[in-house]
Amino acid sequence: MLRKLISLAAVLLITAVFTFATPALAGDAANGAKVFSANCAACHAGGKNAIQGNKTLQKDALEKYGMDSLEAITNQIYNGKNAMPAFKGRLKDQQIEDVATYVLSQAEKGW
Repeated sequence: MLRKLISLAAVLLITAVFTFATPALAGDAANGAKVFSANCAACHAGGKNAIQGNKTLQKDALEKYGMDSLEAITNQIYNGKNAMPAFKGRLKDQQIEDVATYVLSQAEKGW
């Protein structure tokens, strides 16, 4: 009986860990910081936006504009939008993924 309880507790614990754990970011944030510095910081230094001041890379702005996921940020970097140029063809896929990872990690930290 005790073994069954321990086994059940272990299964519940493992399930809870995988259910509530924050998903790992796919890219390399350290490399993303380098790519960001070389390609994005002119307009987005410190998570700001030099062109459209309200559309920053701060967590609350990313959430407000539906840009708070790797997919959304990656898509924006690839395709650009409004004043932001597309980086598809200028950056490698992995670099774009790394930048998106960096942006999300910095937003979580408050830049």
